[in-house]
Amino acid sequence: MRFVRPFSALRRHPRLKSGLAATLVASSLISPLSWGKNAQAQTASQTISQYCQLSAEAIAQKDSLRAEALAGDRNAQNRYRAILTEHADLIRRCRQENWPQNQAIWLRLYPCDLREGVLEALMDRIVSRGYNQVYVEVFYNGQVLLPASENRTPWPSVVRNPGHEQADLLEQAISKGRERGLKVYAWMFSLNYGYSYTQRPDRQQALARNGQGQNSLNARTTAGLSTDLSGTGSEEAFVDPYSLQAKQDYYGLLQAILQRRPDGVLFDYIRYPRGTGSASVAGRVQDLWIYGPSAQQAFLNRATNQSGQELIRRFFSRGYITAGDIAAVKALYPTEGEPMWQGRTPSVSFASTPAPQLQAVLQWELWQLSVAHAVQGVLDFLAMAALPVQRQGIPAGAVFFPDGNQSVGQSGYDSRLQPWDRFSNSLEWHPMVYGTCGNTSCIVSQVLRVVSQAQPGTKVQPVLAGTWGQSVSNRPSLEAQMQAIRQVAPQINSVSHFAYSWQDPQSDRERKFCQL
Repeated sequence: MRFVRPFSALRRHPRLKSGLAATLVASSLISPLSWGKNAQAQTASQTISQYCQLSAEAIAQKDSLRAEALAGDRNAQNRYRAILTEHADLIRRCRQENWPQNQAIWLRLYPCDLREGVLEALMDRIVSRGYNQVYVEVFYNGQVLLPASENRTPWPSVVRNPGHEQADLLEQAISKGRERGLKVYAWMFSLNYGYSYTQRPDRQQALARNGQGQNSLNARTTAGLSTDLSGTGSEEAFVDPYSLQAKQDYYGLLQAILQRRPDGVLFDYIRYPRGTGSASVAGRVQDLWIYGPSAQQAFLNRATNQSGQELIRRFFSRGYITAGDIAAVKALYPTEGEPMWQGRTPSVSFASTPAPQLQAVLQWELWQLSVAHAVQGVLDFLAMAALPVQRQGIPAGAVFFPDGNQSVGQSGYDSRLQPWDRFSNSLEWHPMVYGTCGNTSCIVSQVLRVVSQAQPGTKVQPVLAGTWGQSVSNRPSLEAQMQAIRQVAPQINSVSHFAYSWQDPQSDRERKFCQL
């Protein structure tokens, strides 16, 4: 595989019911499109709008039929099935004729969703709000959405309640979602394996480590935006992307997820931890998460001759090289000439350049090699994960922060080292445009940054944080964010909303903390 530089902006050395009156919520952005006219042939009282949300009356009628159907009323069961089909068709037509064509929501499931009627009500609510896609979290916080009886992964199952060992919540979510016209994607954490993984004695070698010997649990790192509106997660535990053990574990999990036949797979946490304070910038090799055994060995293997490997070893161990190191390498390998490693094109002569100048050049080049090595691990891991998904003929997508690939100052980089500008354009790009500035300007800026760096044909699908109809956490309403994005990037036709728990926090808490 071709070895790449860290980022596109990498510096050089100084020399992004039948008969149902299903009235939809009106939108102020655009007028109803032509589908509304066609719909009159089916239901004269139906109207359509951009956001495709069902009226309170339509929602109440569906809820009532669902309750009667669950109580065993066969007539209600038939009418409920009919209304599901009708709503699915209604949303499908609406989304075809209104921007965005795909509107998704991110969803975490809990054991209590196995209770009778809960998952049905959940999917009904999602459809009623105009969504045609749902991204179901299948691997997060060190647990997996697989039946305990079939779970062969190193992680515990989300559902661990006695008597429910065979319950397949993911399979049920996919089935009930599709029954309502939803495409159901599997949403997976990637390099963040969770606290439970770090507690396994047989997986310690797979953890990512920095130059202080720390893993992400005992270093100064910050968690990502949580599905809980009230706070953030606290157990980010990252692995070494070069670890064969870590890759085998993930591949096995992914195969189990793919057996459930989701409509796509989204990979989150395709990055390293983000440090706090000064640790948010990687400015020394010791700041990089490449000190796990596998990453260390792969780094040394970047050398293409012995003198190159010796310089890498010395730089890696101390964070710098000296004129004395250069002299020692020359003496050790007098016949090799230039020390070489992957991607190196010598800019000065190793033999004739004065020691102070040569030391500065080589130290810069070794720092760039270190960053590129860290970045390549992320890219290779994503390519490994995406391949079996794409082989099934379904979309694979990468979730990332638009500012996760930035350089900082003279020689530093954002500690996440998230090289999304080098992600393949065969993937869906899901930038998390979570900017908070009290209006939409910072959100638009993040979208434009991604669009400007995306290769032609890349499907950019922004992830918006917020709620309908009101600002939250200093973020404008979802409507305002969507309108702003459409104005500056009309070519984007898919967006998603993070997260269901933000839109209905009371329901989410009830589902999370109930007793199954």
